[in-house]
Amino acid sequence: MTQQEPREGRLRPARRLTLAEDVYESIKALVMDHILPPGERVNIDALARELDVSPTPVREALARLEADGLVRKRPLSGYTTTPLLTRAEFDDLFDVRHLLEGATAGRAATHASPEARQRISVEAAATIAVEAGDGYRRHAAFTALDTKFHDLIAEASGSPLLRDTITRLHSHLHLHRLYFPVAGASDTRTEHQRIAAAIVAGDAAAATEAMRAHLSAARERHLPAFDQLPAPGTPRDAA
Repeated sequence: MTQQEPREGRLRPARRLTLAEDVYESIKALVMDHILPPGERVNIDALARELDVSPTPVREALARLEADGLVRKRPLSGYTTTPLLTRAEFDDLFDVRHLLEGATAGRAATHASPEARQRISVEAAATIAVEAGDGYRRHAAFTALDTKFHDLIAEASGSPLLRDTITRLHSHLHLHRLYFPVAGASDTRTEHQRIAAAIVAGDAAAATEAMRAHLSAARERHLPAFDQLPAPGTPRDAA
């Protein structure tokens, strides 16, 4: 199978009114679904032709994806997609998240304003279903919601440094690129609600424990990735 074949039905011409965002989301989906395989060089001109745009918005999108940690730019060689997390990197990521996000949850319980507590509670209760089909687009909204919940807690912690450090990990993008545990979506919502309840109650110890329990459960949900990584060009949750 050639690399071009799996893109059919996934890559569509960009809408002119939302050109920059549409090009970004289209290329992001290709990276998340491994249609642009991990570690592969990105052909800017080819993507521009397929999206029916000039190379400029493609370069702009790749710059954003570099900030997301999904592509890398090297001198004289252009952009390549980043490799998937190794098992050692996966374990390191969760170890770091336990330390940082456990701390932010505890701090949020003691530092958050009433308005921030309310936003966290509302976000924890929000429901976004995982759509039918396969690939990144089916769970993109869920991934965004998950990311936003964790960011609200980091913001409410009152530590810009902690929030910036957590943001730079791009944890949800890297994990959901590796593997998306469809069956665990409802568990994630329940765990988020426990964290939110502790923060609203102002219980720092309970918030820290709830966050760490959530991260431990999330780690277990993602472990099957190392047994069922897809072949290049195949959406990673299509099997």
